[in-house]
Order: sequence, then structure tokens, then C-alpha cells
Amino acid sequence: MSTVIDAILATKIVAIVRLERYDRAVEITRALLAGGISVVEFTLTGAGAYEAIAATRAALGDAAHIGVGTVLNVDTAEAAIDAGAQFVVTPTTSPAVIRACVARGTPILSGALTPTEALTAHEAGASMVKLFPARFGGPQYLRDILAPLPFLRIVPTGGVGAENARAYIDAGAVAVGIGGSLITAQAVAQADWGRITAGARAVVEAIKAATLGVE
Repeated sequence: MSTVIDAILATKIVAIVRLERYDRAVEITRALLAGGISVVEFTLTGAGAYEAIAATRAALGDAAHIGVGTVLNVDTAEAAIDAGAQFVVTPTTSPAVIRACVARGTPILSGALTPTEALTAHEAGASMVKLFPARFGGPQYLRDILAPLPFLRIVPTGGVGAENARAYIDAGAVAVGIGGSLITAQAVAQADWGRITAGARAVVEAIKAATLGVE
């Protein structure tokens, strides 16, 4: 279980792929890898997510860590893990889903917004807490949550990009989840993998600056 969590803590980035279809999943992941991002989540809101997970795991092996997002119930969590998902991400706090992932030895980033939800997720066994939507309160809200709950490993998601990733890391986030600003339907439709790689590289550099304290 620790391999994925170690990768998230090391790279501090989870790339979120949310598209209508995932028939270019391997190419997208290769483009992200070229830009320095190795942790990738395919959301269940698109068609072919399970197949994308299986195909990407088969094609890239240990080079990438592939997970599933927008998991709302135990059945979809189990199906995704069966397809090869190495971690599970939810938008809400679901103790049942958390318990199912713990039982399978699969890390879970549980969605939460309030301090109560965040602590509930942690106490239920969540590996990390996905603060969603992060744009609701911004970096200062993250600081406010961590003040009384400093042991939480929080990954803000929703409205995070290269331009503000550093602010969230500086506020105490262990990583950030970045989606729409990184992988666009237009770039995928045009097979513009260079654009995705460049976007990934920009985020990596922003995170590196935060980690090193570079002005």
C-alpha cells in the first residue's frame, strides 16, 4: 500500500483525468510522465475508465501509479481495484467505501470539505483526505483545518493549477490534485501530447519551488 502513498508524498501531485472517453489513456499518461507526473487518476464520470486503468497498468507497469476517481459506492471501488486501480479517490466522505478499500489493502483519498468530514475520513482509515472543492475556501481554509488537526494528510483538489499549487503546499497540503487545467479534451482530441507534458512540467516546477522555498 505504501508505494502509491510514497509516490504522492514525493511528487506532491495527483493528475486527474476527467474526459468523456478514455481511449487515449496510455498516451495521456505517457505525456504526464514525460512532464514529471507519475500519479494519475481516471474518474468514473467518463466511459471506459476500468479499461483505461487496465490498459495503462499493462503498458506502463511500475513507471506510473494509476488510480480511479469519483468513486461513490463499494461496488465501483471493488470493480476498479479488480481492474488494477492502485488507489481510490472519492468526492465525498463514505466510511463504507473507505472500509472496503482498507480491506483490499488499497490506499484511498477520501473527499471531505469540513473538519468533521476530514476527521471522520481519517478515523475510518483513509490514507489521505482530499479537500474538495478546494476553491471553496482556498489555502487559508486549509490552514484553518490543519491548525487543530495537524496530523491530517490533505490533498486539495478543485480549482488547483500551476498558478496556485505553491500556495496550497505552503499552507500545509501534502500534495495537490490537478485536473482540468492539466488535461483538456481539446489537447487530447488534437493528440497534442506536448501541451500536456508542458503543463505537467509547469506544475512540477511550481511544486519544486514551494518545496525548496524559492521566491
